[in-house]
Amino acid sequence: MQNILERDTIGAFCRHTHVEVAGAAIGPLAGLLCGIKDLYDIAGHKTGFGSPDWIATHPPASTTAPVVQRLLGAGAHILGKTHTDEMAYSLNGENPHYGTPVNVNAPGRIPGGSSSGSAAAVAAGLVDFALGSDTGGSVRAPASFCGLYGLRPTHGRLPLDGACALAASFDVAGWFARDAQALERVGRVLLQDGKPAAQPGILLYADDAFALVDAAVKPAFESAVARVTSLLGTPRNVTVSNESLPQWFQVFRKLQGAEAWAQHGVWIQRVKPQFGPGVRERFEWAATLTADEIAPLKTQREDITGRMDGLLRDNAVLVLPTVHTIAPPVKTPVANLDDFRSRAMSLLCIAGLARLPQISLPLAKFNGCPLGLSLVAARGNDTMLLDLARQLSG
Repeated sequence: MQNILERDTIGAFCRHTHVEVAGAAIGPLAGLLCGIKDLYDIAGHKTGFGSPDWIATHPPASTTAPVVQRLLGAGAHILGKTHTDEMAYSLNGENPHYGTPVNVNAPGRIPGGSSSGSAAAVAAGLVDFALGSDTGGSVRAPASFCGLYGLRPTHGRLPLDGACALAASFDVAGWFARDAQALERVGRVLLQDGKPAAQPGILLYADDAFALVDAAVKPAFESAVARVTSLLGTPRNVTVSNESLPQWFQVFRKLQGAEAWAQHGVWIQRVKPQFGPGVRERFEWAATLTADEIAPLKTQREDITGRMDGLLRDNAVLVLPTVHTIAPPVKTPVANLDDFRSRAMSLLCIAGLARLPQISLPLAKFNGCPLGLSLVAARGNDTMLLDLARQLSG
């Protein structure tokens, strides 16, 4: 077989941190090929984190990240590291240093980030599945934009040792696949959970989430929602946020920014990395956040968590759009992308704030481009979402 770098015509894989690792000869993932987002350590090799300055100031990893080791131990074959946005702090997938992986299912449009290379590689059929990460939507948004299945698991369900952090109280490992069976197969290994999935309870329809969708796009979701209701029954309409979802995003945005600066501020001040547009401004803003500003937001987050726990009790399942519309075109002006990011994050912030599992399903299209529909469940109900995805794909 050719080296993946010779076959990768879409710019999904990293040249600067390339590593290929064979998995165990036997196991539940034997024979499957995968890509690994370039923020997970592989022993003896550097981790790039989307930044040339990060590579230049960090040594090779001494150990392999446990989530990567689980895949190798189960027989998966790692073809290489996949591109990420700088410091995983973007939703776009456009890295000024390494380029923009091609979204083969929406040509001319961004693949989404920060797990851009992982999503693009799966969509293009270069690998069977790929490991990403999700802090604010970095698995779910690319899954929606590229027409893939993607899971953000319950926060804390998977170990993140040996993974570059952005905002630890939001960061999770996640993964992509083109079909629901492969997503579940990988999930059973990563989650180390072979028990039967819980049976879903009532279906909840997020009125305020669907209200954020453009009127022209909303009909595209109708048939996708109908598929879910045919499986789970007539939904109960609910309002997710009493304050408004854009207000929840402001809570998320500031908490994430404060954590990101606490994690990387010293390094940024010392190294003065050359960040690209968007990421540069976000870190500059994050540096201005104060403890007095952040303290009440932590209380608000716990209130949000309690509200979501109540909504999702008894194995309830919440249906909502993954993102409000299809992927924007490549090289969309930064000002327009900021508006897009705010609208998208008003949907994506829900699971992050409440530490919930969320799966994006490639069940809709608009103007010929993929559009993801999501299911959210209570903490710990990750395998229930994987099982539902498999049933809906049949």
